[in-house]
Amino acid sequence: MTQIISIANQKGGVGKTTTSINLSAALAKIGKTVLLVDCDSQANATTGMGIDKPSLDYSLYQGLIGEAEVEDIILPTALPKLMIIPANMDLIGFEIEMVSAKDREKKLKIFLEPLKGRFEYIIIDCPPALGLLTLNAFTASDSVLIPLQSEFYALEGLGQLLDTIKRVKSSFNPGLTINGILLTMYDKRTNLAQNVVEDAKKYFKGMVFNTKIPRNVKLGEAPSYGLPIVLYDKMSMGSKSYITFAKEFLTRRSHIKK
Repeated sequence: MTQIISIANQKGGVGKTTTSINLSAALAKIGKTVLLVDCDSQANATTGMGIDKPSLDYSLYQGLIGEAEVEDIILPTALPKLMIIPANMDLIGFEIEMVSAKDREKKLKIFLEPLKGRFEYIIIDCPPALGLLTLNAFTASDSVLIPLQSEFYALEGLGQLLDTIKRVKSSFNPGLTINGILLTMYDKRTNLAQNVVEDAKKYFKGMVFNTKIPRNVKLGEAPSYGLPIVLYDKMSMGSKSYITFAKEFLTRRSHIKK
């Protein structure tokens, strides 16, 4: 059964796209069939997977507005078990054009429907805003994974995100759950990072994953080479952390399913 997971946080620079790319790649590396959906008009996940945006004939935008079939858009990646639905700047138009459209919050759900059963996991990289694209992602998803940077102001604004998830659950998607909170950009040498961990665990109890993603130079370099960290430098701390996280993520998914 396909699990659809949105990776979201309305704050930018929290490791959202890094997590979308590298969780997808780590799951594929350990044998799962995965589809990464770039639902952000900045299209950083597309670039980070080595795809040249200007050369795209079709992107997610054409799929959402009904101008292209999913098979026209989906692309292979350097990992045999990982495919991607890319995005580009065209996606900016979606929010504007769909303002008065019927069932506008269900466009992504309808678009992804034919792919259910083909992949074990569909990972959606959401934009850093709580707009119509994020609403579409939440409506299409089984759960939401929240990356939280281990820095000052980390918890600020998280209440708004949780409130949005609650509203989507009550209005559009009663089955939506929170998969968990992943601490990113973690530096165990600083008191600040330790404090963020303690605060997150205090406020969110068992929702915080045990795995923490460290600050890592290789993680920052990998997107410029169009590769996930497991291919760019599999021995780096970043790669090892995402493999560890993918295994914990699978355990958490099994736990939620029961």
